[in-house]
Amino acid sequence: MSRKELRDRAKVLAKEHGYLQYMIERYLVLWGEQETLQFLEACEKPVKTSIRINTLKADQEVVIERMRRKKIILDRVPWLESGFYGDFADTSTPGAFLEHMLGFYYVQGVPSMTTVQVLDPQLEETVFDLAAAPGGKTTHIAQQMQNTGRVIAIEQDRQRLNSLESNILRCGVTNAIVYRGDAKKIQALNIQPDKILLDAPCSGEGLIPLDPTRKTSKTMADVHYCATRENEMLNAAISVLAPEGTIVYSTCSIAPEENEYIVDDILKRHPELKIVPIPLEFGSPGYTEPFGVHLNESLRLARRFLPHQDGTEGFFICKMKKEAA
Repeated sequence: MSRKELRDRAKVLAKEHGYLQYMIERYLVLWGEQETLQFLEACEKPVKTSIRINTLKADQEVVIERMRRKKIILDRVPWLESGFYGDFADTSTPGAFLEHMLGFYYVQGVPSMTTVQVLDPQLEETVFDLAAAPGGKTTHIAQQMQNTGRVIAIEQDRQRLNSLESNILRCGVTNAIVYRGDAKKIQALNIQPDKILLDAPCSGEGLIPLDPTRKTSKTMADVHYCATRENEMLNAAISVLAPEGTIVYSTCSIAPEENEYIVDDILKRHPELKIVPIPLEFGSPGYTEPFGVHLNESLRLARRFLPHQDGTEGFFICKMKKEAA
């Protein structure tokens, strides 16, 4: 397909599906027309509601039975220890149930839960959760650590701190410390964490199935702005990570500029950092030649969620380990 043919076809599809033309052009280059159409169709379908049962507050089987009595059947997400799909379509919202208010479960997307499963925090470790609000991953990390060790949740947005602190309290988390501050300046804390989760603020292009306004709300300038900030945050995180520590980088963007390009640049600047396999069956490999740009081959070890392949919002997850000096 010539450049003109690509633009013409993208213009037609953008008008049909309500997207900005530049987005469709990029999808056609990344995936070809057939997969692009599959993606566009999948984005019109609702994503299954998922929850994480919070074992800090309740036994898993007890919650399953309580919800069953309320005619909510929970189906386990195969690769998640505490993640379940639930059909709340014929009831009130999942956040309105008493069990939610008591902290027995947290309404959380499957990719979001997967980031913590991939991080695999252990008892008594020190873990940073950067850009932590509203607290789904912070409370999940604490749950995995059984309220031992330290979870240091860092959030810059003052308004979002309220939801973070509220969810920590609701979920019975007692090992978390909340800091309001810029994650790019975490060196000032003078702490070397064993593990870091950076689910970075991004353009949100993967959220189209959840937020259709994203079809027209961002330009490439927005993507590049987010990418610059993400690169700075990831670089700062690596600088404080303990030797032999683990970092998981994730975004809810499908743009390679916010995902593979970021990690590729970081690997060039930090030879002590290596991408490691994610031992879970989900998603598809990261890209190594998006838009014809050759990137580090180990990016195949990263994982992508895509609506037309996985039935979730779009997401990117990469797990890296910092080698000892």
